[in-house]
Order: sequence, then C-alpha cells, then structure tokens
Amino acid sequence: MPILLKHLPKHLHMKNIKLLTAIVAASFVLFIGCKKEKESTDSSSERLRSTNQAAVRTSRPTPAALEKFNKLKALLPANFQKKFQENAKLTLKQHPEYRTLIRQALKLEASACNNNTTLNQWLGGQLSDWNEDVIYYVLATGMLDLPAYDALIFENSSANQRFGVNGEYTQRLTKTFKDLQRFWNIQTQNIKMVAMHGSTLTDRTKLIRTYRAAFGLSTSDAEFYADFVLILLDVFPQYRGGNHPIFTFNAFAQPSFNFPPNGVIPDKIVMGDGILEAYTAIGFGDVAPQAILAHEMGHHIQFQINLFTDENSPEATRRTELMADAYAAYYLSHSRGASMQWKRVQQFLQVFFNIGDCSFNSDGHHGTPTQRMAAAEWGYRVANNAQKQGYILTAQQFTALFEAELPRLVTY
Repeated sequence: MPILLKHLPKHLHMKNIKLLTAIVAASFVLFIGCKKEKESTDSSSERLRSTNQAAVRTSRPTPAALEKFNKLKALLPANFQKKFQENAKLTLKQHPEYRTLIRQALKLEASACNNNTTLNQWLGGQLSDWNEDVIYYVLATGMLDLPAYDALIFENSSANQRFGVNGEYTQRLTKTFKDLQRFWNIQTQNIKMVAMHGSTLTDRTKLIRTYRAAFGLSTSDAEFYADFVLILLDVFPQYRGGNHPIFTFNAFAQPSFNFPPNGVIPDKIVMGDGILEAYTAIGFGDVAPQAILAHEMGHHIQFQINLFTDENSPEATRRTELMADAYAAYYLSHSRGASMQWKRVQQFLQVFFNIGDCSFNSDGHHGTPTQRMAAAEWGYRVANNAQKQGYILTAQQFTALFEAELPRLVTY
C-alpha cells in the first residue's frame, strides 16, 4: 500500500545518515484520501462500527506496574529525545506523507483536506482511546519505528516467516511472492519478503538490538529504554500489548545496502501486520495482501532498471508511486499473474483508492485517491485488452507505456 516509500540508494554511506527524530519519523501507512468514500453496503458500515467500538480499552495498570513506571520515568534524562537524534546511525526513508498523516491521525497537525476514506475512518476508531500521554510516550521512545527497524536490519531470510498476527496471511503472501518472482523479467531471487510484527515490542532482546543498531545507543542505554517500553505496554492498555495496528501499519520495499557492523542488508520487502489487519477489517482482505505486495515488487522493478531520479519533488514521487500501482494492477489482472476477475478487480481498485493522499506540496506526495485508482485501472486495462493474453510485457515495455500515459493520469 501502500508502499510505498522513498528508499535508500545502494551506494549510500550509512555513516553519513542521521536518524529523523521519533516524532518526525513515525513511518506508517496511514492511507488517507481527499474525499469521503461512501460505504458500499450496510454490512461494511456495521463492520467498521463494530471494530472501532472494540478498539476502546478500559483496563487499568496494576499498582506494581505504575510504581515501576514512575521509577523509570524519574530516571529519564531531560534531553533523551535529542540523544536519539544525535546518536542515530540509520534513517529508514519511508514515505514522508505517512509521517505527516500519522501526525494528522494523532491530532499533532491539521489535515490539508478531507481525509475520510474508509481505511482512515477505521484507523481513527482504533486510536479513539489514545490521549496525550499515550501519544507522547509512543513517539518519544521510537516505538512506532522499532518493529520496522528490527525487520529491516535483522530479518534477512524469507524462510519461516509468518504474516499476520496469527499467521493468517502466510500461505497467500508466500504464493503471491513466488508468482511475482516468476512474472517480471527482473532479478528477484535475492529479494527477501519478511514480516513486521508488533510482538517485537514485547521482546527485550529485539528491543535492545534495535536500539543499539538503529538508534546508536550504548548497551546500558538500550537496556534501559527496552525496559521502559516493556513497562509502557503494561501501564497503557491502549498499546494492546504491542499489537495495536499502528505499530505495523506499513509495508515497504528497500534495496540492498551495507550497514556495518551488521553487514549487507539484502533487497527486501517488509509486510506489516497492521496494514493487513486494517484492510481485512474494512472488507478488502481477499485482495489487499496481494495488491500491497505487488506494489512493493513494483518498487524493486524501479530499483533494478534505475527509474528513481535525484529529483526530490511531489511530482517525482507521485510518478514512481502511480507507476508501482500500475505494475501491481497489471500483475493482479494478467491471465498469467493473479488472474483476478472483475469482482475482485473492483476490490483491488478500492485498495488503491484508499491509499491516496492530498499532500500536494510534499516531496512525498503519492497521488490522490482518484489518481491512484486511475493508475490501477489503467494497468488492469493493459492486461485485459491485450491481443495476446498469454504474453507478459517486460518491465521496460510496460514502463514505456506508463510514461506515455502519466500526463493523462495526473489530470484525475
């Protein structure tokens, strides 16, 4: 979805990269649109209401947890947020608009447009019980980034991965990944598909290694903040023990890069539990996992045939994101791809509609909901209207067609 991000180039020297602060770098796929999407059926409206009602938590922390929390809080240095920034070793350059949109969802800044897509309504309901303290600590400790960093740095094999909190998407995503590897004429064997889990936040060992590797903290500081995160999960039930979808509300692609002393990080696609949960909750669980994964594979096409430019502008980012939408739709519709029929095609078009944004002046602008749906619909037509139904366009051929179509797509 959305993926879906701006990526680190392979030649980038990691020692020269600084980490964005946790408040600025909250990097999650909060897909927000520019106009209200009308609920298609009463059942989907009821599903949205029921899941949002279930989001409100009323349990209270134990006295022992509160006592430990207060002791650890008293030990926090006055400048601990600044310390994260100064010592950081890695920047995960995910979509800037996601950082903006999460701030909007958490009421940290105003939205530039009406952001009332079904997906955003659902996410807003999931955050309905988050108060200022809940928001402050999750941002100040980098909790929103920890699962993504851990998956990026330490999950370097596709083997034994499970997707979804209970592994419910594993079989489907594994099959789709293998199909995508065969479908496109690029080198895909070295790409790893890995999962991003909120359970990372409950694992002290993973927290410590991630604080050390990504935030550059000493072992003692990493241990302190790991313990602080663990007690935060006990004190604030709003975090749902790490399983709140906001912690993994993302999917992204990343090219290989060298990250001493951890070695070479391979080409990778990271799929978050939260984004999969969200689309299932609003009725698109049948197609969204495949659509999100196909979009991310589209970014690896762009890496390999050098379609990213040095230009840092809303137009440049919109171009590559709409292109990835079109790649995904072509695969999903093609008779030798996912071969989805019209009913499912309509669903995945809605998936792309829900991931549009209205950050027109942001370097991370990915296209409006209608533009993203138009790009996906165009990709579907390329596959559906082809005279040779069994022929798969090369990535280069498809890209040339897309570049010619882009001026029309952005008029939507």
